[in-house]
Amino acid sequence: MFLAITAGTITLIVVLVVVAAIVFWVIGAYNTLVALRNKVKNAWSQIDVQLKRRFDLIPNLVETVKGYATHEKDIWEQFGKARGLYQQSAQTGDVAKAAEAEKGLVGALSRLMVVSEAYPELKANENFKEMMAQLKDTEDKIMFNRQFYNDTAMKFNVKVEMFPGNIVAKLFKFEVAKYFEVSEEAERQAVKVKF
Repeated sequence: MFLAITAGTITLIVVLVVVAAIVFWVIGAYNTLVALRNKVKNAWSQIDVQLKRRFDLIPNLVETVKGYATHEKDIWEQFGKARGLYQQSAQTGDVAKAAEAEKGLVGALSRLMVVSEAYPELKANENFKEMMAQLKDTEDKIMFNRQFYNDTAMKFNVKVEMFPGNIVAKLFKFEVAKYFEVSEEAERQAVKVKF
């Protein structure tokens, strides 16, 4: 009735336990990478929502300002170009293009603020003040969401690049996430809204 345990049986059991441990580790590492990748996607979508909100506010703001500053045509063209670039980045999920759209928009908004200084009656316009308040709120949300996105991307990238997780990442073709970066120091500042 007693089973004889041989060295071969013990070796087989040890090998099966090691293989099972490796399989469970790979499954755990894979699931962790998938969860982090989805958090990065979610964080990007939060930025995307706020960028869309900002770009939706701009046509109304532009129409309000147009009545006062009809000779500032190049600002409107710059807004249009930035919005088109943003729409391209939203369709492709390209973080670098979104940052480039951000660059064009920040420049146009800065110029718009200079124009608004030249027209005191514009600064007193209730629609203008309300839209600028909404724009400031949106800028604050974008800044927070950028930071959250980059933090989440960093956590994901650490898992993808660090040993032994990098083995699973390479095996299942996980790629590092791009950070949302701006290329010029002036762009790092939020648009200043003042009346």
